Amino acid sequence: MSISGVNSHDHPHILVYPYPAQGHMLALLDLTNQLALRGLTITIVVTPKNLPILTPLLSTHPSIQTLVLPFPAHPKIPPGVENVRDLGNHGNVSVINALANLHDPIFQWFNSHANPPVALISDFFLGYTLRLADTLKIPRITFFGVGAFLVSIQEYCWRNLDLVHSSSTAVDFPYVPRSPSLKKEHVPSIVLAHRGTDPESELLRISMLANTQSWGCVFNTFQDLDGDYLDHLKGRMGHNRVYAVGPLSLIHAGAGSLDRANLNTDSGADVMAWLDGCPDGSVLYVCFGSQKLLNSQQMEALANGLDWSGVRFVWAVKTGSAQEAKDGYGVVPEGFEERVAGRGWLVKGWAPQVLILGHRAVGGFVSHCGWNSVLEAMVGGVLILGWPMEADQYVNAKMLVEDMGVAIQVCEGAGGVPDPAQLGTVIAESMSGDSAEKVRAKELRDKAFGAVRDGGSSLKDLDELVKQLSQF
Repeated sequence: MSISGVNSHDHPHILVYPYPAQGHMLALLDLTNQLALRGLTITIVVTPKNLPILTPLLSTHPSIQTLVLPFPAHPKIPPGVENVRDLGNHGNVSVINALANLHDPIFQWFNSHANPPVALISDFFLGYTLRLADTLKIPRITFFGVGAFLVSIQEYCWRNLDLVHSSSTAVDFPYVPRSPSLKKEHVPSIVLAHRGTDPESELLRISMLANTQSWGCVFNTFQDLDGDYLDHLKGRMGHNRVYAVGPLSLIHAGAGSLDRANLNTDSGADVMAWLDGCPDGSVLYVCFGSQKLLNSQQMEALANGLDWSGVRFVWAVKTGSAQEAKDGYGVVPEGFEERVAGRGWLVKGWAPQVLILGHRAVGGFVSHCGWNSVLEAMVGGVLILGWPMEADQYVNAKMLVEDMGVAIQVCEGAGGVPDPAQLGTVIAESMSGDSAEKVRAKELRDKAFGAVRDGGSSLKDLDELVKQLSQF
């Protein structure tokens, strides 16, 4: 165990416990940044290999402390692996269970601290930390780096598992606003994977139920996007301690936001320069997040669809291991780059997604509909062409397409392969002119910015959260 940072007795001390997956950590670190800007004393629980992800935050706030604990061994996690990105979505249950073994080290640290924390904020994948907080006699606050619609769906699922698992084709959600219905295979995969006979699966279920039993919840969303579902969850929890503070990346953008745009990479600087030479709204951005690797058929279909469409595009291509490349995963079809030279730009590996989506030249985004990507597209006012594949993505896509009308679905499934001609046609049509979806996407962008301005709903909720934390 190692502890760093400067201790202060002058301000309330908050313990922050992120979940080690890229999509989970970054949003909670954005919240932590806002808490630090408002004068709270903070300690972050982290394992050694995840410490570099904290670098932008720690360099901005040297007063933030870190509680560095060894990642607990687990039979299904290779030695040296400490982040879900190295395992894929299927590794979540193992990582969640491994981290449960940090209960005692955190308890010991707390009891030896001269100024122990007065509250715990932990990721929703770490719901079992409610037990830790109860033992320490401090309130636990759930951080949801996802939308309230998804949480409303999940809350129903975890309370009605037998009903969900016994459904043959569709699952209805009668108590959720608008009474949505999902194809069974579109129910969040972490729910479908639950097995009551498996102790690790049971810990996950207990954890998820603990989230809405905690003192309060914080969401990386905003009222105009998720208002009905936030109100629904307040009703389910029996109180109003549900705070929507998103999009977190927008709050004090510039002066007080964390700088993660590492443009020292050639691909980052070059693609931004290329976009500068493109007309407004003319470029389609294509990216499927940090985990999903497309197979050879998907790569071929997507490449041909982009070729067929005739539109300008930036394609962030995730590359895999040598063996995965040999098997065709993440491999761009031969001759494609030459065919689209001047019209298309391929970024292999890391791409500055937030900057790309915020560029005036970008008008569309082929996305897997992960929540961080959804919010980044909204902030950019960009139309989403959805290809949900797993986890929460189907639920997010349903909300975007059916509830909000800011997206068009072009394919679905981790193994789905779109028809290239059809995909090309949809891309060409959606990128030309001002469709209703494009207009609504720009309107939603204005609402997102409005939420984080002075007097906006998200800034009000953030101020109220800090006020509550300061009173513990």
